[in-house]
Amino acid sequence: MKKFDIPVHYKSSFITQLKNSRKLEDPRKKDFSPTLLDFGPVRFYLARHFGFCYGVENAIEIAYKTIQENPGKRFFLLSEMIHNPGVNNDLLSMGVRFIMDTSGNQLVAWEEIKSDDIVIIPAFGTTLEIEKKLNRMGINPYRYNTTCPFVEKVWNRSADLGNQGFTVIIHGKHFHEETRATFSHAVQNSPSVIVRNLEETKFLSDVILGNKTEEEFYEFFKGKYSKDFDAFIHLKSIGVVNQTTMLASETQEIADLLKETMIKKYGVENISKHFADTRDTLCYATNDNQDATYGMLEVEADFAIVVGGYNSSNTTNIVKICEEEIKTYFIDSADRIISEKEINHFDIHKQSVAISSNYLPSKYPVEIMITSGASCPDAVVEAVIRRIISFFENSKDVDTVVNDVLEAI
Repeated sequence: MKKFDIPVHYKSSFITQLKNSRKLEDPRKKDFSPTLLDFGPVRFYLARHFGFCYGVENAIEIAYKTIQENPGKRFFLLSEMIHNPGVNNDLLSMGVRFIMDTSGNQLVAWEEIKSDDIVIIPAFGTTLEIEKKLNRMGINPYRYNTTCPFVEKVWNRSADLGNQGFTVIIHGKHFHEETRATFSHAVQNSPSVIVRNLEETKFLSDVILGNKTEEEFYEFFKGKYSKDFDAFIHLKSIGVVNQTTMLASETQEIADLLKETMIKKYGVENISKHFADTRDTLCYATNDNQDATYGMLEVEADFAIVVGGYNSSNTTNIVKICEEEIKTYFIDSADRIISEKEINHFDIHKQSVAISSNYLPSKYPVEIMITSGASCPDAVVEAVIRRIISFFENSKDVDTVVNDVLEAI
């Protein structure tokens, strides 16, 4: 795996050592059990996989290198580099401006951007329409392109499906920049529909089986299907791809439901003509992080902390997994831990910030699970751990605990 040059302030003094040791011990990733950091009065169960993925580190390296090598230039990002407030604020402080927000709303007018400005494509990629627009403006859309290769993998898989005569069903959020980019690429080769979840897929299944009309399809999926889509013709042969940030188990449920639907409609003997077995197009890092979260939940603990950007789908899915099993606090930085009595955290259901009191139980030891999303720097996770340790007297020294763990691995 390629090594990336990312700013030192995103790195942790000890987490990299722990990750490398676990990788050496288990190179084939068969062990998803967490790493125990025992500080005496407080113990942390650190997920096997978490934090920056390949695509994020690649994007950060390209962006920072571009800024350093082009002094005096104006820099623009099409939208957020990644869904992490610390990284994006860091770029803003360096003079980078975002052209759009994550939903595609314009923040900087296209007319304000000149041909000698530098425009960076973020890790989630962009649409072909925007690429053409930049090209017409005299800006090479491929020169500073940080699109994750696993995002492009989904585009390529969609193209393959289209070339084989299948309609592409995209599991994603239609307003998300990654999904907009995937949709833009997919429709070049195939009719395409975006489904958000299992509920929307059930509606699509009813359309296929004739339980819902074509008119109901067009109304329900308004803004989520390709131009000239014919629900009668284009839902006879389908294949599913998913966005890199989605929940793997949900994608599998969606694919299973649609496969069962096509068997009901056309018979099991004809299934290969009507349903493409795409397997999972979720990126390896998202898979690893989700599997590691399930592995972490195998241990007993008092609560879990998930660290990451509040608008990160990748991180939100990890929160959902944890919430099914244990009390979970979703925070974006150590600053959210107000004191040993109060924690400021994000409620994904109400989409608002809440404050909880007495989150640290009065017991010995306090046991905490901790993980983070693929866009969260390890330095932030370390800061959270150190912040909580500071509330406990007679805690073991961090370096001593880490050295003991490294020797035991």
